[in-house]
Amino acid sequence: MHAKTTAKSSEELFHLIALSGQGDRAAFQALYDATSAKLFGLSLRILNRRDLAEEALQDAFINIWHHAQNYRPEKAAVMTWMTTIVRNKCFDLLRAMPNETQLMDEESMDDWASDDLGPLEKATEQSESKALLNCMDGLAPLQRQAIALSYFHGMAHEQLASHLAQPLGTVKTWIRRGLQSLKSCLQGVSA
Repeated sequence: MHAKTTAKSSEELFHLIALSGQGDRAAFQALYDATSAKLFGLSLRILNRRDLAEEALQDAFINIWHHAQNYRPEKAAVMTWMTTIVRNKCFDLLRAMPNETQLMDEESMDDWASDDLGPLEKATEQSESKALLNCMDGLAPLQRQAIALSYFHGMAHEQLASHLAQPLGTVKTWIRRGLQSLKSCLQGVSA
């Protein structure tokens, strides 16, 4: 069973955001379909609560709809622009929480969220991303899909089992063994 692929090229996302900026609801729906899973995963990682992650994502997409005409490709890629909006909505929710329930203090949150990477950090990050992609390519297709859906799109193991039409134990084993393989592969790259 193949997962529905929602990955779009930067050009396609640019086209969809441009049409959305002109009020095209179908283009906005296509933009949502193409990006919401990844953005929800980000939101869930920041907030660590599904209800808050859904709220942040909804608020972010409302913001994206209202400001799509203001998107400037010379400033950032579409996905980067949208990721920033989602991240900021998450931080707004965290700031609005009572102090005793905040997950991080504001200074730590700002440090963690900073995009100000120097050239060395950017090069290292790109190198690490390439190494991870190369190691992911070495996994069995279903194993790679299970890990990607779990870690990059925020799917729970139970959701994965249902989505992949496999027993829960099988999915957990694929992920555990896949992570072990990735760890070995990445250690080999850094050695």
